[in-house]
Amino acid sequence: MPYQPLKVSTPNPILSWAKGDLASQEIQMAKNVAALPFVFKHVALMPDVHLGKGALVGSVLATQDAIIPAAVGVDIGCGMCAVKTPFVAAQIEGKLKPIRQDIEAAIPVGFNANKDIEKSVNNWQGWREFQALHKGVRDLSDKAMKQMGSLGGGNHFIEVCLDIEENLWLMLHSGSRHIGNRLAQCHINTAKNLAKLAHTKLADPDLAYFVMGTPEFDAYWHDLQWAQHYARYNRDVMMARLKRIVEKHLCGGTPMKPLLEVNCHHNYAEREVHFGESVYVTRKGAVRAQQGDYGIIPGSMGTKSYIVKGKGNLESYCSCSHGAGRLMSRTQAKKRFSLDDLLEQTQGVECRKDKGVLDEIPGAYKPIDEVMSQQSDLVEVVATLKQVVCVKG
Repeated sequence: MPYQPLKVSTPNPILSWAKGDLASQEIQMAKNVAALPFVFKHVALMPDVHLGKGALVGSVLATQDAIIPAAVGVDIGCGMCAVKTPFVAAQIEGKLKPIRQDIEAAIPVGFNANKDIEKSVNNWQGWREFQALHKGVRDLSDKAMKQMGSLGGGNHFIEVCLDIEENLWLMLHSGSRHIGNRLAQCHINTAKNLAKLAHTKLADPDLAYFVMGTPEFDAYWHDLQWAQHYARYNRDVMMARLKRIVEKHLCGGTPMKPLLEVNCHHNYAEREVHFGESVYVTRKGAVRAQQGDYGIIPGSMGTKSYIVKGKGNLESYCSCSHGAGRLMSRTQAKKRFSLDDLLEQTQGVECRKDKGVLDEIPGAYKPIDEVMSQQSDLVEVVATLKQVVCVKG
């Protein structure tokens, strides 16, 4: 489905790939962003768009000479990692529960961290820059090291999946953990304080921004890139453990050679060239989909997910959705659904089925097939996956 211009009056147009009308709060949030003087060309809304903080989750904005830290968000570098293995469905029969138990034993979830720091974490080059980060996080080096290789909570997950040809895939979703959150909060507070001091009029305090060429901009950009690298490596560390677990159960621990590996952010900012201009592109719940880029668009814990390849759609700033997108808040989901609903909607998936994951029930999300049908001009589907094991954060 091609985009539709949102019928609102704003200095910069809003192009939406989301089918149907947006809620009034969502429209207002989009208008607030589109009215900022440094927004370049237009704002793009992906099919999974929904309310966020400052800017909509599922939005892409390009800016000139300025960046909004709250638009990137607090889980800097959050994203997905997927590996296509040489294994097939028949090889995992009867092994799903022990695989899940081993994953839960090897990879900390929620607020938990690793007890010991493994060699690959200790050798990460990013630690050399730690003392150059914002002073508000410099006491967190030990925690940051122990959390590298941990999942976090909320909608973060680890999955073993099968595609329609019955090939086995490994997939996970995580970000920059506590250190990324603290860095983001430090810089968001700085931006808000600067806006107050300068008496900058903003439709939403969370749209406070840094101007290129200032020390505050440079400090945020440095820390942002560091946290994005941390998030990517965090996924690499977990994927290495996940591969070892699957190898143990399926081939006696012999290392397997992946057939395809994808690791992509969906909460981040980068300097890119669009429409002949060098701009800062913030993807808040969106994946880069330049021509030939591989991306991952997960559904919920009981539905399909997709490995995609970008078509390089210029109007979307070469982007696509980052998932199904929530239909309702976590509180609403807990009120509306029961444990019986969870059991029904996660049938055939080896996963937790308790109140602790009720807010992640598939019914709380938009139907992933609808989301995919709305972005056929953004990506092509490479593989359709269905999970057989799911470990939630």
